[in-house]
Amino acid sequence: MARILAIDFGLKRTGIAVTDELQIIASGLTTVPTEELISFLKDYISKENVELFIVGKPKQMDNTDSESEQLILPFLEKLTKEIPTVPVQRIDERFTSKMAFQTMIDGGLKKKQRRNKALVDEISATIILQSYLYNK
Repeated sequence: MARILAIDFGLKRTGIAVTDELQIIASGLTTVPTEELISFLKDYISKENVELFIVGKPKQMDNTDSESEQLILPFLEKLTKEIPTVPVQRIDERFTSKMAFQTMIDGGLKKKQRRNKALVDEISATIILQSYLYNK
């Protein structure tokens, strides 16, 4: 089997999580500056076998797309053009940032550590990936 990689896309930085090769465990991988995202992904898939990208789909409470979806669409177009061998699936990412923050509190991180937005993005990507695995 191959890994599944989840992307919590952001304007400045993007959180990335990945499964193990058996697709059982989702783990935070890193956070990368968004302008470096495509090159990071190309480099990663040259070293690791990835069969699927999961990209968060931001939704409003009424189930309509949020405004940030308009920022993600050009990225998705570029991603499928630059890395056509790996399919992309979308998954609802509502509340992942709040869940990530709560996870940090529950994990005992100090207030200063919880201000690390990069860590929140990485945990959010992990939550998106866990949600996909749970509903697969």
